Amino acid sequence: MTPMRRIQTLERRVKFFKPLKAKLDYLPEESVERITQAFLVAEEAHKKQMRHSGLPYITHPVAVACLLADMHMDMQTIMAALLHDVIEDTSVSKLDLTKLFGQVVADLVDGVSKLTRIETQSKVEAQAENFHKMVMAMSKDIRVVIIKLNDRLHNMRTLGVLRPDKRCRIAKETLEIYAPIAARLGMHEISNELQNLGFAALYPERSRVLENAIRRALGSQKKIINLVKKTLIDTLSHHHLGHCQVIGRQKNLYSIYKKMRVHGLSFKEVTDVYGFRIITDSADTCYRILGLVHSAYKPLPERFKDYVAIPKANGYQALHTTLFGPFGIPIEVQIRTRDMDRIANTGIAAHWLYKSDNKAPDEAQLRAQQWVQNLLELQKKTGSSAEFIENVKIDLFPDEVYVFTPQGDIKELPKGSTVIDFAYMVHTDVGNACVAARVDRNLAPLSTILSSGQTVEIITSGTGHPHPGWLDFIVTARARSAIRHYLKGQKRSQSVALGKELLEKSLERFSLSVRKIPNKVMQAFLQEAKLENLDDLYEELGLGNRMAMFVAHQMANEFANIKKKGKAIEAAALKPMMIKGTEGMVVHFASCCHPIPGDPIIGILMAGQGLLVHLRDCKRIPKQQRNSDQCIPISWAKTVEGLFLIPLLVVGVNRHGVLVKLAQAISDANSNIDDIDVVERDMHHYSIVFKIQVSDRKHLADVMRNLHRIKSVLKVVRK
Repeated sequence: MTPMRRIQTLERRVKFFKPLKAKLDYLPEESVERITQAFLVAEEAHKKQMRHSGLPYITHPVAVACLLADMHMDMQTIMAALLHDVIEDTSVSKLDLTKLFGQVVADLVDGVSKLTRIETQSKVEAQAENFHKMVMAMSKDIRVVIIKLNDRLHNMRTLGVLRPDKRCRIAKETLEIYAPIAARLGMHEISNELQNLGFAALYPERSRVLENAIRRALGSQKKIINLVKKTLIDTLSHHHLGHCQVIGRQKNLYSIYKKMRVHGLSFKEVTDVYGFRIITDSADTCYRILGLVHSAYKPLPERFKDYVAIPKANGYQALHTTLFGPFGIPIEVQIRTRDMDRIANTGIAAHWLYKSDNKAPDEAQLRAQQWVQNLLELQKKTGSSAEFIENVKIDLFPDEVYVFTPQGDIKELPKGSTVIDFAYMVHTDVGNACVAARVDRNLAPLSTILSSGQTVEIITSGTGHPHPGWLDFIVTARARSAIRHYLKGQKRSQSVALGKELLEKSLERFSLSVRKIPNKVMQAFLQEAKLENLDDLYEELGLGNRMAMFVAHQMANEFANIKKKGKAIEAAALKPMMIKGTEGMVVHFASCCHPIPGDPIIGILMAGQGLLVHLRDCKRIPKQQRNSDQCIPISWAKTVEGLFLIPLLVVGVNRHGVLVKLAQAISDANSNIDDIDVVERDMHHYSIVFKIQVSDRKHLADVMRNLHRIKSVLKVVRK
């Protein structure tokens, strides 16, 4: 490389690193030097890569690192942010990073890379697996997700260069998963921006209209905002409470949109609520300010929340109150200390454990770690990734209620939680054995919706167990997954018992039983059906995923090839299965050909649905299906019960009162009309399809004969 080229490269590197270096003054010089080394490795690895915007790729990791530096994150997090794409997008390996920067940084980068790897998949299961990986990463080192959230934030800020379909997918995922996770970790500044950016990308026109409306509304509301702010400042300054800062709160665009959609409110109804924040020095002063604020404006009943004494699950603390402002306008006021304000904006990142190895985790970190552990427990009990993410979404959108155990411990639950939700919050075993409850010492139904401040005592019994009806009124993901987990276990045992009984009954037709079927035949059947054991087969039969009569028929066919005591099984066992019309939900009649008793028929076994009965010459049955094991020989029993729907096309000359005559002819043949469809009708002719009920082919012939007797009828055909 020529000297001039070297100088240009150096200048370029200085230009890219300069914004980040300016933000690192809170770190010691040796830490800044290590971060510089990480930048040089990242810059070299990405030097030939460009972003969709046309900028050098290194601008993205530097921007993510800048966001983390604004939070005063530790050296290792900043380094991992700079390197977060090198494993995924360049030839640099995790081993290389371990040698250069140590195991912790390499693990952080690897954790972020694993989250990115499947992000481009859009199917529900893939999205769910993505979130599951995120939970696993959080359980090992929550800094992985803090990096990922800031990575997503910068990507959302530069989303405009992508294709519309990709923008929409990323925006939807951001609103459903990333913004709620940021809020759950107390990172409200990031959460709010992710929401607004996601809203603008998903609904650009709605976002634009709403933003313009807010801008116009703020202009007309300026006098009220200034009046309230002046009143609050004057009230506080007269009582010498130290330095208190009064701020008019900026409304979140997406939260306004959600309120309008969910509650059916007009824009004026949402924006008529004015928000203010008062920041002070101590928790004691917060309560004194609350009293003064209530003396300046009257509080609204039941609109006060004390998150200082009882912090939210993410560590958020503040006093919330709503007041009657000037002209009766409601005013929302949040009162908190500077530390509380910092935690409210940056959440768990505001008091980082990794700044000192000897520093014990604080309340917010313990709460965050507990939440992650709850997610891991939830994942173990859910049957699929899609069910897991469905339950997590419930958990990510709480409006908290605080209730007490008889010992005085506080349990936080989402708004609308019931006694059952509380029982499972105490412990899964308590929920499973719950039979009754006392709320504030009075017996209460298990479906009782709890309110903040209540004391709940759960009464358990050794014979108690979850009921499927509980799923109709519970709201917490923890209770829902635990109940489903229990019921699945119960369902299996009941299904196995039912399936065994069904198979034994079906084998009786062939003078067989499960015990008489040779083990060789049974194992061959299980292997072909891809089932591990006999209980799995019984469960499939009990759940209706397989039909006992078909399984018995196949086993009898296999058994027919094995000589028993020198004689072959009687040929009668291999006769076609008889359809009686009373089989219920396990047998369906094809709507394409409408078979009725007397018609030659064939059966097609449909997975999870049962037997579909077709006319033998039905053109809708694919050739490959006719020649497969799905095709079952069947015929009508001698006595068939019930009525069968069949469509008849009637064509004739249009005359006054003809429809009445046609209906009367059908009725005279003892048939009912289920539906009428006039296909074509003009002054001269008509084509009408009657869907009628008949018992068999003879009954159908009687109906058709009656219709032909009407002089105006030209043609009657089975459709």
